[in-house]
Amino acid sequence: MVTLIVGKKGTGKTKKLIQLVNEAVTETKGNVVVLEKGAKLTYDVTHKARLIDTDQFGINGFDMFYGFISGICAGNYDVTDIFVDSTLKIGGKDMNKFSEFVTKANTLATKSETKITLLVSADESEIPEYVNAVAVKI
Repeated sequence: MVTLIVGKKGTGKTKKLIQLVNEAVTETKGNVVVLEKGAKLTYDVTHKARLIDTDQFGINGFDMFYGFISGICAGNYDVTDIFVDSTLKIGGKDMNKFSEFVTKANTLATKSETKITLLVSADESEIPEYVNAVAVKI
């Protein structure tokens, strides 16, 4: 299942993401992975979560990003939760490509039994209707 945390800058999305990550680490029996653009959550997220800076791997664009997440799921059968900070900074601002990404990520989440949570810095009105039908919003 894909979950979205949506809102404009300054609406508390990152605080909510940090809270969800820290809760997931205490509740899950598997591993929790946090993907971010730049290393800014290092001191906010518990050390028990795996923090990955996508800039270190040259990730840009939703196709590349989907491949990266697929690789995480394929290489680690025990990943239960994946949290993504700055989804649109990593993948781009094209909402059609974002829609395709969410569709593929939802299929991946179902097949790999992994919860994927995406932080999206945008107004709720900017999110395509199809994405709203596929993903759950917090």
